[in-house]
Amino acid sequence: MMPAAPVIRLDPRDNVVVARAALPAGTEIPGEGVMALQDVPAGHKLATSHIAKGAPVLKYATVIGYAGEDIAPGTWMHTHNVLVDEIQKDYRFGEDYVAADLLPEDQRATFMGIERPDGRVGTRNYIGIFITVNCSATVARKIAAYFDEERLADFPNVDGVVPFIHNQGCGMEATGEPMDLLHRTLSGYIRHPNIAGAVVCSLGCERNSLERFFADTALETGLMLHTIRMQDVGGTAAAIEAGKQAVREMLPEANKAVRSRQSASHLRIGLQCGGSDGFSGLSANPALGKAVDILARHGGTAILSETPELYGIEHTLTARARDEATGRALLDRIKWWLDYTDGKDVQMQGVVGPGNQDGGLANVIEKSLGGAKKGGMTGIEAVYRYAEPVTARGLVFMDTPGYDPVAATGQIAGGANLVCFTTGRGSCFGSFPAPTIKLATNTPMFSRMAGDMDINCGAVIDGEMTLDAMGEAIFDRILAIASGETSKSEALGVGAEEFAPWPIGVTG
Repeated sequence: MMPAAPVIRLDPRDNVVVARAALPAGTEIPGEGVMALQDVPAGHKLATSHIAKGAPVLKYATVIGYAGEDIAPGTWMHTHNVLVDEIQKDYRFGEDYVAADLLPEDQRATFMGIERPDGRVGTRNYIGIFITVNCSATVARKIAAYFDEERLADFPNVDGVVPFIHNQGCGMEATGEPMDLLHRTLSGYIRHPNIAGAVVCSLGCERNSLERFFADTALETGLMLHTIRMQDVGGTAAAIEAGKQAVREMLPEANKAVRSRQSASHLRIGLQCGGSDGFSGLSANPALGKAVDILARHGGTAILSETPELYGIEHTLTARARDEATGRALLDRIKWWLDYTDGKDVQMQGVVGPGNQDGGLANVIEKSLGGAKKGGMTGIEAVYRYAEPVTARGLVFMDTPGYDPVAATGQIAGGANLVCFTTGRGSCFGSFPAPTIKLATNTPMFSRMAGDMDINCGAVIDGEMTLDAMGEAIFDRILAIASGETSKSEALGVGAEEFAPWPIGVTG
């Protein structure tokens, strides 16, 4: 095998390349006719031609910023000389829309899933302990903790009893968008195909009243859905005992769930990235995009989110929308975020986090450019608000913050029964009840954090696999983990504390 080139050229029109590994000053760059003028860290950019001050810097043939000074060929390109400015955008609604080339049903991939009475299919089988307000968090935690491996030994088809704790439910508006959003999130989890049964714990006097929550979301108690009011049953200890008894009553029914062969069209994948680096947009994200295109052909669904981390390249997504209305719905959410973050020190205003910068990302546009590649090339079929039920098939968009736990929580509430999470710096995220699959962007980090990473997409950077081959490998792993194979974060028990409904509008 030929040794890999020291840099990666992404498009013939680009005026920068990406360092495959750290390049000391003086390194000759074969094929580019330039020499590194400074040390260039791995994942960072190097100019390959003269770029005049104010001229666009091109990566993936897309403007990621403007030269802050006259740039000589071989110059290290980063936050100090790639400046963000307003970019003219042509939204081209629907012009690049490509519908998924659906395979006939008898040719679609399958996995071993859990079919629910309403026809939806789960990938896991949990009992969830939920709260209307943080005041009942301890009760929920103690109920769930009681059902350890020994006490669940007689119920082998139940994956566990998990508490879903949040910090909301009071000290907030009693009605309006914040409460609606919390209601959507909680009801989406309670109804999730990976949840066999649920207990909802309340204090009794909170603004998110149990009665209003159930009425607004059309939830009804029964064998597999119980409620507890701490103030009615006699306080903390009594509520814990009532919760234990409710779970005992549900366990025999939950244990009846068995896996059967199901079409991959039942898979809904939440797409996430965190701790991004300069390789994210070169390996893990585009490889995941290849898997998304495969999934769409098999009738499945992928949910692209993290709205602030798509700002700056939203015109590439509106061009892929199925129609102008879908494209404008996406722009409406971008505008909301621009208004919401105006004047705040957040990445949507240009500056990405320290970890992203260290990994080679100069600004939010470059980060967004790589992040969008998780969505592959399939057309965008629909736009959803946070935690809304996802009903469309193919690639869809859900408006969420960029913060991973909050974003993934919205996707799971919308019906995602798996999460695929790319990371370059080494995020240790996990999730319940939908398992998270971790995709490392580079081999050094994968090797260093092998206990947390499921797939090494660094093989693409190392020249050992093509993006197409890696996409196939990711799709195969999706089917395996959907069928019950344990992901790395599941094995570590990571996920219960990462349940994080969007705390928008908490007022006191």
